[in-house]
Amino acid sequence: MTQDPRAAIAAEPMRAAQIVVVALCIALNALDGFDVLAISFAAPGIAAEWGIDKARLGLLLSMELFGMAAGSVLIGNVADRIGRRPTILGCLVAMAMGMLAAWAAGNLQMLSAARLFTGLGIGGMLSATSATVAEFSNDRRRGLNVSLNIAGYSTGAILGGLLASALLAGIGDWRSVFLLGAVATSAAIPLAFFLLPESVDSLIARRRPDAMMGVNATLARLGRAPIARLPPPPAQVEKPSVMTLFSSRYAGVTLLLAIAYFAQIMFFYYVQKWIPKIVVDMGFDQASAGRVLVTANIGNLAGAVAIGLAAQRFALRPLVIAAMLAGVVAIAVFGLGFHDLAKLSAAAAVAAFFINAGVVGMYPILAQAYPAALRASGTGLVIGIGRGGSAVGPVVAGALFAGGSGLMAVSLVMGAGGLVAAAMLVLLPRALRRTAERPASDEPNGNRF
Repeated sequence: MTQDPRAAIAAEPMRAAQIVVVALCIALNALDGFDVLAISFAAPGIAAEWGIDKARLGLLLSMELFGMAAGSVLIGNVADRIGRRPTILGCLVAMAMGMLAAWAAGNLQMLSAARLFTGLGIGGMLSATSATVAEFSNDRRRGLNVSLNIAGYSTGAILGGLLASALLAGIGDWRSVFLLGAVATSAAIPLAFFLLPESVDSLIARRRPDAMMGVNATLARLGRAPIARLPPPPAQVEKPSVMTLFSSRYAGVTLLLAIAYFAQIMFFYYVQKWIPKIVVDMGFDQASAGRVLVTANIGNLAGAVAIGLAAQRFALRPLVIAAMLAGVVAIAVFGLGFHDLAKLSAAAAVAAFFINAGVVGMYPILAQAYPAALRASGTGLVIGIGRGGSAVGPVVAGALFAGGSGLMAVSLVMGAGGLVAAAMLVLLPRALRRTAERPASDEPNGNRF
């Protein structure tokens, strides 16, 4: 009997080619991190040049987040239908084109449209790479690798932010930030083309006529023996669609995860999108504001790595709930509005540490909650609905600021998202128990809940 290659990949130590795939996905998410936050670094310069008030600036800051919401849902489903590899390549092309269009934008409408288009590619990329990393990882490292993949976002924001701050300090032109993103994203396209194979899980789940040829091609790249026939299909084949995700089998899990992600990501993007403007309004220059945001993203990165490492030893769900609740306390401290730059940076970093640990911890939970045939679709749908929170967050904060609310009041309102997210994860085990038993060969494995 031919061994199921998915079982071998899950049980055996990771090989060099698998590590390369995971590292490449982390690098691609680093591009995501910079591309998303490019508008945050550029925001003070845009507001000054075009005379944009806070309410309109909040809408502009959310444009790529609306695109990410749509991209996560639509392109996540595409990744389950056509495969991870072509989806990732297409998203890279869209991101590069969007960043180039933002660089060339001559007015607010053009810039908004460019950011919306960029967001489509970023949203699809996040769904596809999350599924790819889960499927190329073994059981022991899956939770850590998925967390590190999302941590790539913060790494890109840190490294790109340092470069963006240097550009703004030296050139002073906000458009240079988008040009930097366009060049870096374009350079990643050939790397992904040559280094990224299609995942075995995706090929077997889709079962196209050439599936066995594709599986053996990937196995050869991983240094594994070929198979003579595909493993038998599961007794119940899951069709990747929104209807399946909201069927009686998955609706409870999907709703709880979507609400949790929506609330936590709304909280996260309040910090990510508004820090530069908050700091500038306190009297500091744009370069200093950019450095505070970089410091916050160092906190993001540390939180992502910490939750991934801790999940190797402890149950994941309680860790994520604790991080979400700690983030609420930390944002209240940030809301005190320290006028010392070092204290303000430290408060932002601590808040970002816990808030992002809560966000990143959601991704391994998503990878476990859905079978391979639905993994990108389920992850994409939850992220897509959640990205509504990422888009709403900056808009709500902008409206509150424009209405005269102070930093503490706005921070507490946005921090309520962490309380909602934690409550949804408390309820999650009950919904998972109600999910019908999955075929053993397609059961997600990894960290304990």
